[in-house]
Amino acid sequence: MIPEAPPVLNGDRVYRIHWVLGTDRLRAVCHCSAEREFEDPVELWEWLLGHPAGHVPAPAPVPPRELAAV
Repeated sequence: MIPEAPPVLNGDRVYRIHWVLGTDRLRAVCHCSAEREFEDPVELWEWLLGHPAGHVPAPAPVPPRELAAV
């Protein structure tokens, strides 16, 4: 039996760090959805905590178009 995954946190101060499998690199994900890979954990944290310097937020979702009347 596989246990249920714990809930995922979100918010303005949630940062994620993932190990890139098969490498010595780390992927940082900011709360604004900007991502970047690093080899040095110190540089990674400086980038994450130095928001917004060097960050490019994810593009806003495009609202769906209303269907034209036929």
